[in-house]
Parts: sequence; C-alpha cells; structure tokens
Amino acid sequence: MAHEKNHDYHILEPSILPFLGAVSGFIMLFGAVLWMQGMTWIMFAMGFVGVLYVMFAWWAEVVKESNIGDHTPVVRIGLRYGFIMFIMSEVMFFAAWFWAFFKNALYPMGPQSPAVDGVWPPVGIETFDPWHLPLINTLILLCSGAAATWAHHAIAHENNRKDMATGLIVAVLLGILFTFFQAYEYTHAAFGFSGNIYGATFFMATGFHGFHVIVGTIFLFVCYLRLRAGHFTPEKHVGFEAAAWYWHFVDVVWLFLFAAIYIWGR
Repeated sequence: MAHEKNHDYHILEPSILPFLGAVSGFIMLFGAVLWMQGMTWIMFAMGFVGVLYVMFAWWAEVVKESNIGDHTPVVRIGLRYGFIMFIMSEVMFFAAWFWAFFKNALYPMGPQSPAVDGVWPPVGIETFDPWHLPLINTLILLCSGAAATWAHHAIAHENNRKDMATGLIVAVLLGILFTFFQAYEYTHAAFGFSGNIYGATFFMATGFHGFHVIVGTIFLFVCYLRLRAGHFTPEKHVGFEAAAWYWHFVDVVWLFLFAAIYIWGR
C-alpha cells in the first residue's frame, strides 16, 4: 500500500531510449557531414537505423502505457500539449524555407547570387504551371484531410469503428497518391536542385513537405492498424488525434506552398 499510486500522473520507469536516440542522432548527423564531403555513407545509415529503432521502441512503449491504463485524463492533456509544441517547432522549420524563398524573390540581387541579375525567377528557369498537377495535388491533399476528419468524427462522436477505418484508408491512399504525383512532378522539372537559387529553395521547401506527407501517411496507417487491434475508444484516442493534427498541419503548409511558390513565385 505504501507504493500505491494516489495521483493522476504517470511516473516513467528508467529507460535507455533517450540516450540511445541522442547517440543515434549524433551518428546520423556526423555521418551526413562525411557523406556530403564525398566520404562513406555507412555512418549515416547506421545512425538512421538507430533513430528508426528508437522511434519504433519508444512509441511502442507509449502505446503499451495507454493500453494498460497509464494515460489518465491529466496525462492525455500533457500529451496533447507536447504534440502542439512539436507542431509549433515544425511551423518555425517551414518558416525558414519560406523566408529563404521570399528573400531571394523580393531581393534577387546580392553578393551571394549575382547570376540572378535582378530577375525572379532567374533567367532560364521554366516554372511549373500551378493550375495543372499542383492544383490536382492540392485537391488530393485537402480530400485526404477531410477523410481524416471524417475518421476522427466517427470515433470521437459516434464510436463508429467501421467509418473510422474507411476514413483512414481513404486518407492513406490519397496521401500515397499525392506522393506519387509529387515524385512525377520532380522527374519532369525543367530545373535542378543545384546551380540556381530558385531550384534550391523550391526543392527544399516542397521536398521537406513531401517528407512530412510520407511521415503523416505512416502515422495514419499505424492508426489504422491500432484501430484494427482495438486500441481506440471515444474517450481515449490521443494517438489518432495527434496523427490527425499532424495531417492537417501538412495540409495547411501545402496551401501556403501552393499560393506562395507555385502561384506568386512564378
């Protein structure tokens, strides 16, 4: 009885995962620097595998904690706040790429980019027509976000697991379709990543967004697997809430990319 918990907080057991994650992240970063210098990519791959393992093991522990009842209402509030802070850090990450694009678009002359010669896009750059494939991708991603919202409404307000599963499947399939079209667009680009500031900022901004789409698609698919395993209830589905928030964040970022880079930036 002396060790019985009489509070709503979850006291974590000691874990080596944070230390292993930090070491793996350092190895991956150091290996990336070596790879960029023309050396071996093996160290980067080792660190990347370590990071993936830590992500899998850590989230598996979180899922286990939820299933055994450690995620009380107070703990779930903390998880939501933590994920909101993570999304805010992602907002600032993308703000850097928008800043770089707008800076070079509004002030195309400078000591770092004399070849731009006061013209944006730079001379010789043939930009994408935003009203063809980029517009189709916009509609695809918005429809995927609507499907994720449908899935959330089904579980949170109706306890309808069938509709939630359908919504998740639709959201995942549309996310995969978006990624396919984005890759198709890249292979038909009339400009490259290197050699011009337009290509560098374009591929960094849209490329990192594409990476987030892949991650968000994986999040939603894992939620589908967890739903099949019976993990979610109308009262406890913080994991799916986080995935849905992340997916809507990806939607909003794409809308800004479409308006700023594809339409205004051309």
